[in-house]
Amino acid sequence: MSHSSPWTTARDLLPDQEQKQAALSYLNEAWAEARHDGVDGDCLAQASLFAAFAELVSTYGEDAVAKFVEGLAARIRSGEFSVVEFRQ
Repeated sequence: MSHSSPWTTARDLLPDQEQKQAALSYLNEAWAEARHDGVDGDCLAQASLFAAFAELVSTYGEDAVAKFVEGLAARIRSGEFSVVEFRQ
C-alpha cells in the first residue's frame, strides 16, 4: 500500500528527465547568484563536485561511484561537458 507524504509535491511526481532538468535549472540559478556575490567559479565547481560525489556515495556507495567516475575521463575528452558558445 502506498501513502502520500504530507511533504510530497507535484515535483515528486515528475518523470526522471524532467526532474533532472528542474535540478539543473535550480543549480544554474544558485551558481549565477553565487557568482554575482563574488564566489570564484573554480571554488564553485570544486564545492559542487564534492557535494555531488558525497550525495552519490551516500546513495550508491563508494564502489559504485568509483566505477562510475572511471568513465568520466573519456567523456570529458570527447567533449560531453564542453559548452559551445555561439557568437553573432
